[in-house]
Amino acid sequence: MTIQVVLADDQPLVRAGLRMLIEQTPDIDVAGEAGTGAEAVRLARDTDPDVVVMDIRMPGIDGIEATQMITAGDTRACVLVLTTFDDDDYVYGALRAGASGFLVKDMALEDILTAIRVVAAGDAMIAPGVTRRLIAQFASQSRPGPKPRELAGITDRECEVLKLVGLGLSNAEIAAALYITAGTTKTHVARLLAKLGARDRVQLVITAYQAGLLDT
Repeated sequence: MTIQVVLADDQPLVRAGLRMLIEQTPDIDVAGEAGTGAEAVRLARDTDPDVVVMDIRMPGIDGIEATQMITAGDTRACVLVLTTFDDDDYVYGALRAGASGFLVKDMALEDILTAIRVVAAGDAMIAPGVTRRLIAQFASQSRPGPKPRELAGITDRECEVLKLVGLGLSNAEIAAALYITAGTTKTHVARLLAKLGARDRVQLVITAYQAGLLDT
């Protein structure tokens, strides 16, 4: 199944470079391009893509506001922020707005393609330079979340999985740590997303921090 992507960046050369890269990739297609946040929101509504690759600094509605409008709207689109700036405020703003990923433009092109696939699959992708410290600080600034014992409907095993997700482990690493199969791990993560009403893995990480699971 081909992943449909909208490219939102106010620099035509950046969009052209990404389009050229994607056109050489058989499993990803460009559904449209936007030069402003408002155009990105309209295209997300009109084309219903899998992923919107979103710049932060754009005229009018910026990338963070556009991300919030897209994730709050009636669309399946996930947002992957791709920016030159990895400033803490941008990271917090993007995560609060519902972004499923945050990358910087100096990353390898192949890593950007990988991130598009990861986000389209409902997972999250954060640039290595954007450390878990930032996610932890974001969580600490948010409204206090539930304590572990108050995570209603979460089994002990799911709580273990949630803690490991919060530590940044992949499904394969979680499976190895808990001596379970990758398929079982994927099922646990899917159930956590459903039970906690989380959009993606980023929100699970934040929930783990808010719940105090990483303090134990």
